[in-house]
Amino acid sequence: MAKGKVSKDDWTMAALRALARDGVAAVAVDVLARELGVTRGSFYWHFANREALLVAALETWERHGTTEVIATVRGTVDPVARARTLFAEALGDEKIAGLEPALAAQTGHPAVAEVVARVTRARLVFLEEVCVGLGFGPRDARHRALAAYAAYLGWLELRRTAPESAPEAQFQDPGAAAALDHLVDMVLAPIGADTTPE
Repeated sequence: MAKGKVSKDDWTMAALRALARDGVAAVAVDVLARELGVTRGSFYWHFANREALLVAALETWERHGTTEVIATVRGTVDPVARARTLFAEALGDEKIAGLEPALAAQTGHPAVAEVVARVTRARLVFLEEVCVGLGFGPRDARHRALAAYAAYLGWLELRRTAPESAPEAQFQDPGAAAALDHLVDMVLAPIGADTTPE
């Protein structure tokens, strides 16, 4: 990357990659400047300090991983297709591998805790909306939203920590689509329904 051509977005994405690798402590201006091939001085064109970079990075994650996904999926009219599209989008190819579990592990930092809490609320509300659209009552929709979100977080953790034991959790695995379909069927099936494939 040429000097002087580094944008604010380049800095925030570098910060998110650092967060995914080693947590909040890894968001170090000097280290990121070396990674981007620029001087430390270029950082100050975009941010007042390291905390401002961290907040901007977290807001970028929130926008790309939640706000934009919800807006896209909400446009799907058919309720079943909407639910499947949401899971496919959420558990598809990660732009930054391991970022979600890394952020969940860093909620001791106030800025991370605030954004993770806001993202979790928004995602659960949307999952409830999706479940209500499928005909579930408010209480059941809430419970299914919680189960779906727990499954999502667990799926990402399996992807990160157990790629050999659970290869189907990997986006590029040949069995990933079938495993994801089964997960969606389990979460969305009526209570007592048999979700065993024929």
